[in-house]
Amino acid sequence: MKLEDEARHKSEDVDDAVLTDVVLALQRRIEVNHDFDIPYLAGYSEDGRTVYIDRHLPRTMASQGRAVRLAPFLVTHEVVEKSLLDKLRLHYLHAHQIALRTERDAVRAAGVSWQAYQALMKRNGKPIDEEKVKAVPHDLDLTPYRDLKDFAVLDRLVKAAQRSKVGNSRSQPAAKSRTRAAGE
Repeated sequence: MKLEDEARHKSEDVDDAVLTDVVLALQRRIEVNHDFDIPYLAGYSEDGRTVYIDRHLPRTMASQGRAVRLAPFLVTHEVVEKSLLDKLRLHYLHAHQIALRTERDAVRAAGVSWQAYQALMKRNGKPIDEEKVKAVPHDLDLTPYRDLKDFAVLDRLVKAAQRSKVGNSRSQPAAKSRTRAAGE
């Protein structure tokens, strides 16, 4: 698809339709994987081409009588965050704040209540100390955990990733559960 074709709506003002175009454009460029245990519910590969969403997180939520997919909002957050970390070398907390606000606006642009979305995320977010990390992608970017000095989680992630690398078939996710975000 040509870049100009992705920008279906045109406005230099804050516009929900333009943001919806952005969310769709981001999804076309990213692989989404739901096979792993991901603390904080989502993360990204070191090369930024894959967004990992925790395997326990529901894929949809009910909003105004319809099922709304969660992946587009999480992809938006993770892509913005990863780009700010890699390209501008921001600290994780700063990149996360900008990404969270972008995610919030994408949720609202889709006609979903931010409060309802956040409540679902909080219900599904496991307390970090209780996280049973069993399957971790070998290429998960660990920058957020390092920047937050979350060494306990970082240690569990590294150990689980090493176990995955040493012969566990989950280190190479099954093709059936890897999806293009747009085709999910």
